[in-house]
Amino acid sequence: MRSSNPVFSRRGFSRDNGYAQFNANAQQPQAGGPAVGTAQGNPYAQAPAGNPYAQNPYAQQDVQYGAPQAPTTGRMTIDDVIMRTGTTLGLLIVTAALAWALLPVDDAHIGKSYGIAIGAGLVAMVLGFVQAFKRKASPAIILAYAALEGVFLGVLSSIVDNRWADGAAMQAVLGTMAVFAGVLIAYKAGWIRVNRRFYGFVMAAAMGFILLMGINLLFALFGGGDGLGFRSGGLGIVFGIVGILLGACFLALDFKQVEDGIAYGAPKEEAWLAAFGLTMTLVWIYMEFLRLIAILQGND
Repeated sequence: MRSSNPVFSRRGFSRDNGYAQFNANAQQPQAGGPAVGTAQGNPYAQAPAGNPYAQNPYAQQDVQYGAPQAPTTGRMTIDDVIMRTGTTLGLLIVTAALAWALLPVDDAHIGKSYGIAIGAGLVAMVLGFVQAFKRKASPAIILAYAALEGVFLGVLSSIVDNRWADGAAMQAVLGTMAVFAGVLIAYKAGWIRVNRRFYGFVMAAAMGFILLMGINLLFALFGGGDGLGFRSGGLGIVFGIVGILLGACFLALDFKQVEDGIAYGAPKEEAWLAAFGLTMTLVWIYMEFLRLIAILQGND
């Protein structure tokens, strides 16, 4: 199970009897955006003749139906995913709160605080790429990523909340929680069907979105201001909403990967990759909410 998020890698999907499945042999993503993997099979759902985890003593199948039995010790369960995700998000929240409290953003200190935040964010991005390209989960890398990402988000949130849009951070948190709950309910109710077409549409939209944001950043760096205006004013509002919708779509893909991993007997350590992907997706949604709220309050 590769990391699930709008920036880093995802497993490719293939269609088997009409259902979307994800591929263990997906191509690696290019730097700066996700890439669609080749569709050559589901690592958790092969033909009834055998389970890809059959060599794992914990991943047994029902001999008669070729279906996985109930989870046993050593196989990933929903409790494992919840615990690992809670640990990762909890660490991120703690470091964000510490950064907010210990790195002031008044005129005398904002330069230093912002520099620390940018440094932490860059290191977190590198660690994220390292984990995204690894075959196995590395809890140390994932937790380090969460801690550093928390520092970055804590300072950024403090700047937006104290200097541009009062209360924006809490509103962004509530918005992120609402999107998570809404997508989870819609997914469990069957209102969102994650199939090959859905996957292809989301990946194409995400790559286009990231490409436009990259072009806007280049224009901003060399031309000053907000570049092409994709992150301010009316266009900024539109792109903020699009970013949140893309994050919601990636949450649906995250839920599908977790569901498939549990159903087909993924090893227990795969829960760390699920936590990593969910954390990155939630960070994406939070940042889009934070930016959108800042724009909306700035237009008042």
